[in-house]
Amino acid sequence: MSDIPEAAVWLIFLLPLFSFVIISFIIRPFFNDRPRLAGYVTIASIAVSFVFALWALNSVRVQGELVFDPVEWVVIGNHTIKLGVMLDPLTAVMVVVVTLCSLMVQIYSQGYMHGDSGYCRYYAFMSLFTGSMLGLVLADNLIQLFVFWELVGLCSYLLIGFWFHKPSAAAAAKKAFIVTRIGDLGLLAAILVLFFRTEPGTAAHTLNISALYEAAPELAAMTSLGVSLMTLVAIGIFAGAVGKSAQFPLHVWLPDAMEGPTPVSALIHSSTMVTAGVFLVARCFPMFAHSEVALTTVGAIGAFTAIFAASMALVANDIKRVLAYCTVSQLGYMMLGLGAIGLVEFYGDHSEPVGIELAKGAAAIGIFHLFNHAFCKALLFLASGSVNHATGTFDMREMGGLRKHMPWTYLVYLIGTISMAGIWPLACFWSKDEIVAEAMELGGPRYILFILAMITVFMTAFYMFRTVFMTFHGEYRGGTASVHGHGHGGLHESPAVMLVPMFVLAALAIGSGWINVNGWFSSFFGEHVSHSWTHAFTLFTSHHGLPLISLIVALGGVAFAYMMYIRRQPSGEEVGRLLPTPYKVLSRKYWMDELYERVFVVRVLVDGVFWVLQWVDSNIVDGLVNGIAEGTIGSAGVIRQAQTGRLQAYGLVMFVGILVIAAFTYLFVK
Repeated sequence: MSDIPEAAVWLIFLLPLFSFVIISFIIRPFFNDRPRLAGYVTIASIAVSFVFALWALNSVRVQGELVFDPVEWVVIGNHTIKLGVMLDPLTAVMVVVVTLCSLMVQIYSQGYMHGDSGYCRYYAFMSLFTGSMLGLVLADNLIQLFVFWELVGLCSYLLIGFWFHKPSAAAAAKKAFIVTRIGDLGLLAAILVLFFRTEPGTAAHTLNISALYEAAPELAAMTSLGVSLMTLVAIGIFAGAVGKSAQFPLHVWLPDAMEGPTPVSALIHSSTMVTAGVFLVARCFPMFAHSEVALTTVGAIGAFTAIFAASMALVANDIKRVLAYCTVSQLGYMMLGLGAIGLVEFYGDHSEPVGIELAKGAAAIGIFHLFNHAFCKALLFLASGSVNHATGTFDMREMGGLRKHMPWTYLVYLIGTISMAGIWPLACFWSKDEIVAEAMELGGPRYILFILAMITVFMTAFYMFRTVFMTFHGEYRGGTASVHGHGHGGLHESPAVMLVPMFVLAALAIGSGWINVNGWFSSFFGEHVSHSWTHAFTLFTSHHGLPLISLIVALGGVAFAYMMYIRRQPSGEEVGRLLPTPYKVLSRKYWMDELYERVFVVRVLVDGVFWVLQWVDSNIVDGLVNGIAEGTIGSAGVIRQAQTGRLQAYGLVMFVGILVIAAFTYLFVK
């Protein structure tokens, strides 16, 4: 197949945006009585984008990175901001993941959202969401990336609060929007540092991503406030990633984001908003590779987030919230993988000189887990939506025994769970274990990252199989089942329009990891890194047998979940009674919401910053305005006295004025 033309690359993200325009300005106003048209237009546009994405992937596979000339976008003084697309291996993989997951979600949504009064609005927002993420992935400069970055945040606000009549949904949307904006300040600060702290005309004075790769050594040599400029920029970029990818301490928005429709959750968690942060770090990885501090920060935050989020998933009873915590934990894994491989390759005992191609190849470790995780997580969320479609609830305490009534949903959910738990030979096993292996290579105090990763392996297997056993095994514990209040009584399997996308994703959850057993994925990204994946038949003996150990740990988590929720020896309730304090801490999510609400919002903002601003507004701004007004009124009262209405007085004033002018002219004008 020939190289993909530039127009087709642009259409990858423009087609979903066109779909948004068509639905918003044509279908919704004029064909509102035929809402299914909105679904067909969205599916068709994303399907074509998916075909172009496959074409782009093949072109990059054959020819390598494709370079296109950017076009002039905005001129501000002497500065020209250009609009362009970047098609390298990272972009090619991401556009395939985004379009494929989105396509499956849109098809599924035809069944899940059937009969909803906001059907057209839903598909309009989903089109905009998909187009924004694709635009972010394809952007070739940080300004363009930041525009789409903010559009992704806007779309998440609109979709999380889609059922805006529910106070909980409106509150969750606002929470997501505000918390992620905090992280976005870091990304914006990094862009401003690059623009204002570098000399115009130098290689470092650019916002083009490829040019920044080349200028990274120069930025690393520059200092600001006694710190490497590259470190400041990298930490700022990572702050943006922390917000979008819900890493500690900005993780609090993601569990509440479950208030949106389940297909929205599937798309957010698999391939759009929360993966944008990991993508951003991978996109800028040749820059991060020049800062040991930044890489250590990425790895440490990722490792802590992985175990921190997994601990809260242990006790959550809402199946979607368990999956949300799972996403936060797995994104932490990806961050750990990116930080660990950078430290091992460039700052370890056998470190290699930082090269752009080598850095791109190293980033493949985190992105390979993102690749496998996307299909598994989309599958799990869609399957949880299928359960909700039958039971009318997400509370696992009101489920049980559903495998008898929903065998296909049970099968695909089980496949996704096995893969997510990192059990051989399913997809996530291959990418998760390489991350753990890289963490093991870290020496000194950083070895704690490996220990945290291994503990998370056990916890992930436990809480994922806990959802399986509570939802599908035992006896049904719920009341009369319903479908979003539509009155379809009785437990039943979902329709084919919902099952078929889950079957496709289940196949990928089984097999996507196998594409790299011979190192294809890692070599596709760049130069061969020293710790590339091993052939499937020798994997269990590599890294000192670590994959086998990791598999045993994961199976231990499965066995423990089986003992607690099937054999009930001990039961989950008994463990909660025996360990009341840990159970309360985990169920209250470490009181992080209360901390933000009572300390940050009330004490810092309301009683601190807002009080000061109110005082300034009341006493200085209002005082100045009121003082000017009172002075004007007072002076007007004085001037008013001169208006007597007597012609003699006016004539006298005119005569005196003429004398003054004449005297001034005589004395001062020569």
